[in-house]
Amino acid sequence: MSLVPSVDLNDFTSENEDRKQKFISEIGSAFEEIGFVALSGHFLSEALVTDLYTEIKSFFNLPQATKDAYEIEGIGGQRGYTSFGKEHAKGRKEGDLKEFWHFGQYVENNPRLAAEYPDNVTVAELPNFNKVGKETYRMLEKTAKYVLRALALHLKLEENYFDAFIANGNSILRPIHYPPITAEPKNAVRAAAHGDINLITLLMGAHGRGLQVKNLKGKWIDAIARPDQLMINVGDMLSRLTNNKLKSTIHQVVNPPKEQWGTSRYSIPFFMHPISEMSLNCLEECIDENHPKGFEDITAGEFLQERLVELGLIKK
Repeated sequence: MSLVPSVDLNDFTSENEDRKQKFISEIGSAFEEIGFVALSGHFLSEALVTDLYTEIKSFFNLPQATKDAYEIEGIGGQRGYTSFGKEHAKGRKEGDLKEFWHFGQYVENNPRLAAEYPDNVTVAELPNFNKVGKETYRMLEKTAKYVLRALALHLKLEENYFDAFIANGNSILRPIHYPPITAEPKNAVRAAAHGDINLITLLMGAHGRGLQVKNLKGKWIDAIARPDQLMINVGDMLSRLTNNKLKSTIHQVVNPPKEQWGTSRYSIPFFMHPISEMSLNCLEECIDENHPKGFEDITAGEFLQERLVELGLIKK
């Protein structure tokens, strides 16, 4: 079984103050110690999850030439399709053994941000693909908002501290397909060890072995969620903001045993990003004699740009 702690968002959204405080304490402690939790009580319905998997499997089963037509040049893979092996972890040259799609923000009442973000890409062959993707995006964004409200209270901030920064934020929903492995990989895995860029990540599809988390002792442990749970982890932006009080944990997706090479794996992370101008300067609440300021001042937009270059998605 997974050694990652489990929490229930229903505790936080209940009218019961004791249950709310229980959730704040549990998720705060987990994010300080290992940076991961398995969360139930989110806003995704079982029907929506089923519909999403149907649509993304249909997309990745399209002919390669059809998929390639949705790979948009010049936007660093921020929307549409990214082909197999193109992305690599920071510090590695080998491409990960995956292909993926990006849904981005559906901006409301902000022409400046609507102009800043690339447009979402419509898949002509699948009439429900974009509709289901948008609804999933909205429900994961809503879930993330409540998680961040709990973390704000844990950090002794106003509960709504993050709300203005994540409204119309540069968040990404990324359905990933790890195809069957057909030959011995040469120093490549499905997703090499990495930390996420963003504030928090909400992951669908961590229901079987593959995802591993490096704990504080440097040991890799399996991170497995129940089918009704999302795996949620701290990203580098939140780690910087909190002066590493909340831990952005290194994680990876390892290749399956050889007898399972013939199977596909699907996972669907939602990367919660703020608006570009959000300051990631270390919070004063997280700096003291024992924890001096550990990071240079930077905005979320500047940090994202740096990392996209390091990942090979944007050329200098």
